[in-house]
Amino acid sequence: MPRKAEGSDQFEDGGDYVQSLARGLSVLSAFGRDRNRLGLADIATRTGLSRAAARRLVLTLQHLGYVRAVGREFMLGPRVLELGFGYLGSLNLTDLAQPLMEDLARKVRQSSSMAVLDGQSIVYVLRVPGQRVMSVNLGVGARLPAFCAAMGRVLLSGLDDAELDAWLAQCKPTRLTPHTQTDLRRLRGIVTDVRMQGYAYVEQELELGLCSIAVPLRNAQGRIATAINVSMPYHPDAARHAIENVLPQLEQTAQAIEGCVPANRLQAVTA
Repeated sequence: MPRKAEGSDQFEDGGDYVQSLARGLSVLSAFGRDRNRLGLADIATRTGLSRAAARRLVLTLQHLGYVRAVGREFMLGPRVLELGFGYLGSLNLTDLAQPLMEDLARKVRQSSSMAVLDGQSIVYVLRVPGQRVMSVNLGVGARLPAFCAAMGRVLLSGLDDAELDAWLAQCKPTRLTPHTQTDLRRLRGIVTDVRMQGYAYVEQELELGLCSIAVPLRNAQGRIATAINVSMPYHPDAARHAIENVLPQLEQTAQAIEGCVPANRLQAVTA
């Protein structure tokens, strides 16, 4: 039988309870990895229904495409997937991405974030804290200048040439540290390199002692929709460590998120 919500016994005694719907769902719930094919007797046993009631429900579900017959047994039909996709489609991207990014943060022992481009800024839409590196405690909704942030450069690499030129025309870079790149021509070249290599690494341009590496998340059309990163403290070997050790984990997480998120959720991400 389907799992009952708290207080469901009292609800089942009321006039709003639809017993036939509950019984139909119990038939679908009877199937599982341990038994993907069931006969009528098995379904009746698993649901606590009479064989006659189980037969009527199974035939109705078969007519609707949720169950299909295989000889004298039955198995779930492809239409059942619509129920799961409907649920996944109702979730926010960050709901689906968070456990994967939490796993990433545990593996690399650093913080991980997701951001989108909004004008000249990136906006954090998900933040999994790890070792604190920045002097500012960032959270969801925080903004950073896109031109000198790793996620910003990844998101800019998703713009076409005309869009990037228009963005750079509005950019007024400020030197935040002695390492901050403020030359617009060089920034354009950096973004072009990011576009080709598929990741961005930034070292102490946003804040002294801070390094970050980021990769894109792409939608069904192959366009960059958002970016994720890992932030880490600076040390002389930080660049090599980030590219050789952190980047593969970051790319694996991005692929996992793209694989579990419906395409329309990646398209819909905005600041």
